Amino acid sequence: MFGFSVFMNEDLTAAELEQMTAMASGFKGIFTSMHIPEDDRSTYRQRLTDLGGFAKDHQLSLMVDISGNALAEAGFSIDNLAELREIGVTGLRMDYAIDNQQIAAFSKEMTISLNASTLTEKDIRELQTYGADFTRLEAWHNYYPRPETGLDADWFQEKNRWLKAQGFFVQAFVPGDAKKRGPLFQGLPTLERHRNWSPFAAAIDLLATGSVDAVYIGDGMVSAKSAQQFATYLQEARIVLRVKDLGSTYFEHVLGDHQNRYDEARDVLRSADARFNAIPEVKPELSQERTIGAVTIDNQEYLRYMGEIQVCKRPLPADPKVNLAAQVIPADLPLIQQIKAGMRFKLERDDSNE
Repeated sequence: MFGFSVFMNEDLTAAELEQMTAMASGFKGIFTSMHIPEDDRSTYRQRLTDLGGFAKDHQLSLMVDISGNALAEAGFSIDNLAELREIGVTGLRMDYAIDNQQIAAFSKEMTISLNASTLTEKDIRELQTYGADFTRLEAWHNYYPRPETGLDADWFQEKNRWLKAQGFFVQAFVPGDAKKRGPLFQGLPTLERHRNWSPFAAAIDLLATGSVDAVYIGDGMVSAKSAQQFATYLQEARIVLRVKDLGSTYFEHVLGDHQNRYDEARDVLRSADARFNAIPEVKPELSQERTIGAVTIDNQEYLRYMGEIQVCKRPLPADPKVNLAAQVIPADLPLIQQIKAGMRFKLERDDSNE
């Protein structure tokens, strides 16, 4: 599942509400925080109430990150979780100031997310001793605003395997690409390698690990183009690769919907039916070296393979029998490795300056 973040340092604008409404058609949850020291908490009560109302209206879960006294400062009580449930809060993410005995008690009233990165066997034993309801406990990773502090991918995967073995639902964050969260504005990923990735590529990368159940946009919103990639994936189970026109006569022909063949090739994605579609003669064009993300179409020199459309997964040499028709943009290159046998994808024109 996918979710997005909403931060309460400012009132929501009409544009933000419009995008949230659009994302609610496929995303399942909202995350917000109540212990960001740069913010003025005096307005949090009304903003959280408004956000909870939005979540209820759109059948979204609402996870709230709290510190020991954040709820009190916003006019709520940690001892009255019914009030939070009433306004639309469905879960609380606990920090180090709240002990396991309290967490166990809270788990009997609503979903509680624990810090996935720091959770230990000792914590689990204590939660069991205190009678925690483990069906309401989840493991959520942090996001890391400062560059170079995000998690190592191998360590993350090992930790998640342990968490899944304990029966936990596991969540992680990816950066946004619309409005970066301050004060550093460097993205809010869980994994350091995702800091400069597009939200969609990072999200698909996390899901591909098989150890993450939910991916949330850490910075909040995403760009319109990223939102469309998520929408296509959710509605059609299809990965959109945005491509640049390289001046080939056959650029328009390679655009559109494709399916990777079930007999997966090592070097390329092979469009399953491309060469069987009605196509005029494909004449040879200037032969060029093929980089990762090169979109090609075989010309008449390849005989019965004429019209075959491929996307390169690794660098390949120039071949006079192969025309270079387009190039996947840098932001979408990581997605190529996630398109496995039989998966559907779409090549879509990109007119940005990326």
